[in-house]
Parts: sequence; C-alpha cells; structure tokens
Amino acid sequence: MHDGTVGETADGGLLMILAHPDDESFMVAGTMRAVAASGRRTALVCATRGDAGSVGDPPLATRDTLAQVREGELRDACAILGVASVELLDYRDRHLADAPDDEIRASLVRVLRRERPRVVVTFDPNGVNRHPDHVAIARFALDAVTAAADDRWHPAAGPAHRVERVVWPSPVEPWAEWRPEALAQCAGVDFIVDVAAWQADKARALRAHRTQHLGIEPRWFAPPAAEASRSTETFRLGWGRAVSVRPAGDLFAEL
Repeated sequence: MHDGTVGETADGGLLMILAHPDDESFMVAGTMRAVAASGRRTALVCATRGDAGSVGDPPLATRDTLAQVREGELRDACAILGVASVELLDYRDRHLADAPDDEIRASLVRVLRRERPRVVVTFDPNGVNRHPDHVAIARFALDAVTAAADDRWHPAAGPAHRVERVVWPSPVEPWAEWRPEALAQCAGVDFIVDVAAWQADKARALRAHRTQHLGIEPRWFAPPAAEASRSTETFRLGWGRAVSVRPAGDLFAEL
C-alpha cells in the first residue's frame, strides 16, 4: 500500500517561480543577492520570455527579437544577483493561463525536486497587480509545490520534496512605503528583509532589463527616496511554516 511518505527536506535555498523577465528584479533582487552571499543556493524558473513587453524607447529590439533580447537581459540580471540556475519554460507572454496544467506542473515539479528549496517565492493569488500571467503562475506554483511533496505525482521527476515555506510580495509597494517602522504595522508584511548592503546590485539588476526602462526608471530611480526604497524588501507568508514573531527579518527564520 502507498503510505504517502515524502522525501527528506534538504538544507536547501531559495527558488523563485515567476512569470516574466524583470519580475525577479522588481520583487526579490536584494533578497536573492543576500541569500546567495550567505552561501545558500538561489534558482529561478521564469515561465515566459516576456515577448509581449516593451521593446524600449528608442527601440532596443523588434517584436521578432524581443524574446531573445529579454532572455539575455534576465540572464545578465541574474548573474549580477548570484542566481545559480535560470530556467525558462517558453510559454507565451500574456497567455500563460492557457498552459496545460499537467505539462507545467510536471516542469515545475521537476525543478522543485532538483533544487530542493526550503523557500519558494512566487506571486500572490491576485498576481500583485492582477496581471493575468502573474495570477496564472501563482496558481501553477502552489499546485506544483504540493505535488512535489507527493511521490505519486511525476515519479520520474525525482524523489519527493516538501517545501517549508511559500512567500509572496507584500501588498505594500516599495516606492510608496519603505520605512521599517511603518511597514511593521502594515497588514500582509510578515517579513522585512534589510537589503541595504545589496541595493546597488539591485539597481544594476533592474537596469539590466534595458528594454523595460520606461516602467523601471520612474518607480525605482525617481528621487528623493529611490535608494531607500531599494534597500528594503517585504514579503507575506503564503503557505507553510509561520514565524512566531512578525515581521521577521529573514525568509528562512525559524526553519
């Protein structure tokens, strides 16, 4: 009889399951850099190549070349942030919800079992800003996290692995509020990560997404508080082990 036993949880790192190139730099760049600097492994799965995004102004790509250009930008940003593995699933931008459930689940389970992370970062159920791809990857990610822990799903993908915590970006926009004392009082702020030591790397990673500068510059580089807003990242517990005191200063707190 199948007893439902799952594999041992490895002393793993951080896996991001996101929708587009630049999501990682918007959401979790400083934290990724800090985790990598601490010696833990960081990895990213990006479900699309962002082919429906901006080509830049003046143009830095054509519609035909944008996917390739944005993949290059993503890899440049991740190199700055110390991300050990970057995998793209090649679904169409703005059509991620059409991905076959079984197919994308199998792909994500394979990555989860290979990387064996303790913490996964993805979007919340509303996709933060209701972008349809963000909403879709949030659904697919949590589905895969639970499937990866059950060895009846995709046994060829490797030994089962139970993620300990899934976190989402908090509902507080970093360019709207960045003061830790104020953030600590905000609902949905379960983790406040001080990334001041890495804010310059975060800035470089953001600017590596050169085709997307029209959306990046006014949010992250407008004075007077641009550096301060890049120095703190906040997250909400989505699933898994809670912390005893909120907000915690580390996504791995009490694991």
